[in-house]
Parts: sequence; structure tokens; C-alpha cells
Amino acid sequence: MAENRASRWSLNGMTALVTGGTRGIGHAIVEDLCGFGASVYTCSRNQGELDKCLNEWRSKGFLVSGSVCDVSSPLHREKLIQEVTSIFNGNLNIYVNNVGVNYRKPTVEYTAEDYSEITAVNLDSAHHLSQLTHPLLKASGKGSIVFISSIASVVSLGTGSVYAACKAAINQLSKYLACEWAKDNIRINCVVPATTNTPLVEHLLRNKKYVEEMLCRTPLNRIAETEEVSSLVTYLCLPAASYITGQVICVDGGLTVNGFQPSMRLT
Repeated sequence: MAENRASRWSLNGMTALVTGGTRGIGHAIVEDLCGFGASVYTCSRNQGELDKCLNEWRSKGFLVSGSVCDVSSPLHREKLIQEVTSIFNGNLNIYVNNVGVNYRKPTVEYTAEDYSEITAVNLDSAHHLSQLTHPLLKASGKGSIVFISSIASVVSLGTGSVYAACKAAINQLSKYLACEWAKDNIRINCVVPATTNTPLVEHLLRNKKYVEEMLCRTPLNRIAETEEVSSLVTYLCLPAASYITGQVICVDGGLTVNGFQPSMRLT
């Protein structure tokens, strides 16, 4: 029984692709997956940043490799999967779609170029890379996809409508693929973080008023750390989560379920 329990909570011998793994939540996901025994391939648009992270991970004994990739490019996406196929000998157990980009501005101010870039990075790449990884995940016999979404997909954050629409589409894509690819032994789930302490939003976290307003709506009364998101992603990839698929799970300190909370006592 103990041996069976240990194997259910281990990723030893498994392989994973994590897009955008050199920063923020993606970086934490790479470290968590490696910590549970997986071999990981990741990508970044910045060669220097990638090299720095790879050296750091190797010094920790983690099995991580990677390459430069702009996931907004179909050709780059295809090359990425060719490299993953070669590194892992055609076998892939886990694909974490983490990469994302957002421009926060009123809807009427978005240009056609803004729209194209946001949709290409956040939605087009997720759909295309799912198609490209499908044969590898199916071949593994135990495949798992985890999409990283955002609470902007389920509530209004005031700005960023294009990003929000893309993330809402990711939520639904997760549900559809979970049903369509269950026959191929591939599970698909979606993790929906609230504002998390990452370089992507550090400019927002320097804004005291923004943080105060966010915390007053968050029952746990604090901003999430990257490890609090990556731990759920990792769990969903473990054999212990083998009966969980098609789920869209918020990691938000309770923000999305918090209704009107009057400060005065009502009788």
C-alpha cells in the first residue's frame, strides 16, 4: 500500500513541456514538476533569460532543457514540438500551457495589432500546441494538459477585454478537449489564478490603491505567490489526480465567490 501511495504522488520517469517557464508562475511550475521527478522542456523568447534559468536548474539537479520560441508564430510552435519529440523520443506525459500576454487598456483603445498579438499568444498558440502535442500525449498512455487561465475569464477586472475573452475561450477549450480526448487517456484541466506576485504584474503591485482594492475583495486578504498556483498545476498532473478532468479551478483566495460584503452589521 505504501509503495502504491508513493507512486501516485510521484512524477518519476515522466516528461513535461511547460511554455514560458523562465518567469513567474511558469518558473514555479517547472521547479515543482522537477521536484516530483519529471524531466521538463521549456521555452522562452529570451535566450539570455533561458540560459540563466537552465544553469540554475541544473545546479539544483533538475532535468530541464529548453529553447527559444515565440509561441505567437506557427512555425516556431512546430519547431518547438519537433525539439520536444526529439528530446523525449516521441513520448510526452504533460503539457502545461502557461505563456500569456496582456495589455490593460479600454476596449476602444485596442489596435488591430494589439488584438492580433494577444489572441495569437493566448489562444491560437494554446489551440495549436494542443493539436501538436496530442499524438505525443496519446502515445504516453497517460497524458495530461493543464491550461493557465485567469480570473479575468470569469469576472470583470475593468480593463483587458481581449485578454479576458481569450482566457474565457481557454476555459471552454479545456472542457471540450477533456471530453474529446478522454478516449486517448488524456486529461485536460484549467487553473485560473487571481493576481499573483510575478514580474508581469509587479507594476500593479507597486500601486497601493490597486492592492488595497484587490485585497478588500479577497477573503484571504493577500496576493497569491507563484508556488500557490504551481502546486495545483502539479497536483493535476500527478497520478493521484487520475480521475480529475474537464475542471476549471480558481486559485484566487476566494475573490471570485465573494459577493457584496457590507461593513455594517445587518439584522
